[in-house]
Amino acid sequence: MEMNFYVLFIAALVPMFIGAIWYGPLFGNAWMQQMGFTKESLAGTNMIKTLLICYILSVLVAMALMQMVIHQMGVYSTLAGEPGFNEQTGDAYLYFQDFLATYKDRFRTFKHGALHGVLNGLFFATSILGIQAVFEKKSFKYVAINAGYWIVTLAVMGGIISKWL
Repeated sequence: MEMNFYVLFIAALVPMFIGAIWYGPLFGNAWMQQMGFTKESLAGTNMIKTLLICYILSVLVAMALMQMVIHQMGVYSTLAGEPGFNEQTGDAYLYFQDFLATYKDRFRTFKHGALHGVLNGLFFATSILGIQAVFEKKSFKYVAINAGYWIVTLAVMGGIISKWL
């Protein structure tokens, strides 16, 4: 299955761009209040180190999201362990080639990827943030700000990955 892995590296930039807007002019003050931060307390942050770590982790998010938004990956992972598949021989490999010839572009749109991104944001990211917030005794507003960020971010990442990977 041919993929353009540069798309993953581009999609991994999305959290930083959306984060700059989300945690900046849109919800920056509300987020800082929920976290107990002030502009002064954030002043000493090493932004190069922070952004580098965030980018590496965002590549991992993009790789995981790829498995969720591209349905053809499910068929690939089902057949990859079959005899001869990795050597590009055997019945499973031939079946996969026929499958791709018929269904290669099925559900490979920005809209479809964004839908899966939203669903992952709603059901996966929001649940994790909610569980964490309960134990940290954080407010609903804290969850809403951070979950909203992930829902929007995963939607854009999912759309990019589905359409151009």
